[in-house]
Amino acid sequence: MIKTYFPITTWARTYSRATLEADLVAALIVTIMLIPQSLAYALLAGLPAEVGLYASIAPLVIYTILGTSRTLAVGPVAVASLMTAAAVGEIAAKGTPEYLGAAIALAFLSGLMLLVMGMLRMGFIASFLSHPVISGFITASGILIAASQIKHLLGIGANGKTLPDIARSLAMHIAEINLPTVAIGVTATAFLFWSRKGLQPLLRARGLSPRLAQLGTRTAPVIAVAVTILLTWGLGLENWGVRVVGDVPAGLPVPALPPLDAGLWAQLAVPALLISIVGYVESISVAQTLAAKRRQRIDPDQELVALGGANIGAALSGGFPVTGGFARSVVNFDAGAETPAAGAFTAIGMALATLTLTPALYYLPQATLAATIVVAVLTLVDLSTLRRTLSYSRGDGAAMLATILVTLIGGVETGIGAGVGLSIALHLWRTSRPHVAILGQVPGTEHFRNIARHRVTTVPEILSIRIDESLYFPNARFLEDLIYDRVAADPALRHVVLNCPAINFIDSSALEALEAVNQQLKDAGVCLHLSEVKGPVMDRLTRSDLITHLTGRIFLTQCDALNALAPDITAATMAATRTETTR
Repeated sequence: MIKTYFPITTWARTYSRATLEADLVAALIVTIMLIPQSLAYALLAGLPAEVGLYASIAPLVIYTILGTSRTLAVGPVAVASLMTAAAVGEIAAKGTPEYLGAAIALAFLSGLMLLVMGMLRMGFIASFLSHPVISGFITASGILIAASQIKHLLGIGANGKTLPDIARSLAMHIAEINLPTVAIGVTATAFLFWSRKGLQPLLRARGLSPRLAQLGTRTAPVIAVAVTILLTWGLGLENWGVRVVGDVPAGLPVPALPPLDAGLWAQLAVPALLISIVGYVESISVAQTLAAKRRQRIDPDQELVALGGANIGAALSGGFPVTGGFARSVVNFDAGAETPAAGAFTAIGMALATLTLTPALYYLPQATLAATIVVAVLTLVDLSTLRRTLSYSRGDGAAMLATILVTLIGGVETGIGAGVGLSIALHLWRTSRPHVAILGQVPGTEHFRNIARHRVTTVPEILSIRIDESLYFPNARFLEDLIYDRVAADPALRHVVLNCPAINFIDSSALEALEAVNQQLKDAGVCLHLSEVKGPVMDRLTRSDLITHLTGRIFLTQCDALNALAPDITAATMAATRTETTR
């Protein structure tokens, strides 16, 4: 039990000096990356900058103790920050104590939900959101986040939660553009984009080792922050209208309980659930991808517990919802992190930054943080996936496209709700009209295949049907109509064999449909048979009246059914084919 809920007891026993060195190097790189990101994501969530630092300390330590991924980097992320702003913005005004309290309560409630789901072993919940829906939601969120930061890059006062609202607000305030802010924002954005591909080769050309060149590339956001702080301070750009972060309180957060307001919790329940599920899906996807590269194992249920604990830790330390970040986790992996201890060392680095660096952040331009966000989130935008999904499956592509459009036009909660709803509707529609094959025997074999795809032999008096879907309420009526139509169209039929290898379960509605079919066929002088019924399905059928009143038989294989119902034709078909094959 201890090993299950506290994975640290497993890897801590073999912790070595070499592992310590690898984790320290990875923690240094991630800390450098996380400092500007934590500030930027706090502002994206509509919170004071220091809240981002607070959310990057306790959650990392808690995940180190509870997490099963060796390289997942937990902390503030763009999508969760956007969802936080959308949820809390409906309850309180930005900049008020109520707004901060609601964000803290949101983290606490999300943590409780994740913790309960983990205790109930509900890691399978990640399967409820299809990849096209999640991909579409993240793409749309990236576009929304980037659009929301244009006001900071231009130095104007605009707002809006949807793309049309943001565009209208930007157009209304376009005359307020602040040129020094534009210069900082555009330059910082261009530098950060260039540094992703151009800085490392430049450093290598200057004689740095690949390791140091990679570290230098990761420090690009810190370089942008440091240079723009110096420029703003040295040139007095605050007096020219450049908006800065301002006073950032020094010191570690004081642990405190979140607001215990039942009404507030009720308002935040749905957003907290959405943040929990979306954050978990994103985290588990990253964790499993990185773990597979090292042949390591991730426990999805324990990850719910770990993320729940991390969010509760964020709330108790004055932070907002956190989850596993894709970019930081990849950096942590590439930097050589061996255990979750790298996260704890990162937390120490963030704590030191909170204690010592905050006075220097006063002159940090908001345009620089906006540039950091824009460069980070645009990597989330992947419209090429939409084209590939549409070409493979129009249904999945439609769900993805709808998620993108609804998120952009209606907001994040509406978008994810629409995507999930459409995915469920598409699943029900597909399974309500499953693929059906009329079977014939492949000459010279005991195999039966679709008469529309293969040259096969059929028996006029026997209709062999294979349903390629489990039978449940959406397709129960379809099954009845299918069999009735076939029997009515062919008076020569005397047997219907339902081939069941693709049927994994039969619910009560489908069972009633089969019982009705059995009775109707009996009245028409036709026998209903079953073949290749799976064991678990057969176990349930034996507890029903269908087996008692079945007019036909249940066969182990389709070949057994045809041998019993039309032995002469089956034998002749196989013998004739064997003769041909011998020739």
